[in-house]
Amino acid sequence: MSKTKLILLGTGTPNADPDRWGPALAVVVNRTPYIVDAGPGVVRRAVEAGLDVKHLTRVFLTHLHSDHTVGLPDLILTPWVLGRSTPLEVWGPPGTRNMSEHILKAYSEDVRERSEGLQPSNDTGWKTITHEISEPGIIYSDDNLEVEAFPVDHGSWKAYGYKFVTSDRSIVISADTAPTELMIQKAKGCDILVHEVYSLKGLATRPSAWQRYHTAVHTSANQLAEIAKKARPKFLVLYHQLFWGASDEDLLAEIRKGYAGKVVSGRDLEVY
Repeated sequence: MSKTKLILLGTGTPNADPDRWGPALAVVVNRTPYIVDAGPGVVRRAVEAGLDVKHLTRVFLTHLHSDHTVGLPDLILTPWVLGRSTPLEVWGPPGTRNMSEHILKAYSEDVRERSEGLQPSNDTGWKTITHEISEPGIIYSDDNLEVEAFPVDHGSWKAYGYKFVTSDRSIVISADTAPTELMIQKAKGCDILVHEVYSLKGLATRPSAWQRYHTAVHTSANQLAEIAKKARPKFLVLYHQLFWGASDEDLLAEIRKGYAGKVVSGRDLEVY
């Protein structure tokens, strides 16, 4: 049995789907969780997945869009309230430090009251240690794994995909991105490729301005099929799916028109 597992904590998008919470993943190695993105509901989904909140001590942000970061205050503060004494380490693109510092300023009265009032607390678990990623490459390693950040194409700001390599698995997470050749290189032969996608059937129902936006900064089902055909991952997991009225089956059918490999349309709390 693999000692590395991938948990889809949330597979959602900015669209408020009650069955899909905000984008968040957990790569778990030897019971140690490494979180990718902090969408709405990240801590509660982690609890549903059986993770100990006191062990939520590392998060890797792909980019700073609100649907990927609204849960960051939750990830900073809730585990502290529940006993975490280790500061949260945060990796992310430029702007991450500013975001973390302002979150703590916004909640300074909460921290003061919990620290100085009657509630039992510690004075370390609410803090953050921020690592801004300025260049691609290996950004983190420990006895469990190595994490590589690589650039993706999500408009005008810096955004990163991540490749997690453990002793038994390699997992590539795309972030939000238009198709890139680098994605194919990084995902070549990996065990799991987790990639965002939008439905062409659904896109046709969108206003023209939104169609221009999504085709510029996201990846369609047929484009992802081409990426997967070239990269040949052992398993393709669709994530951050933009359906716009299409179903999981519709999306999978679009993928399978150009890709014959193993693929699933991921849902919250699934484990691979």
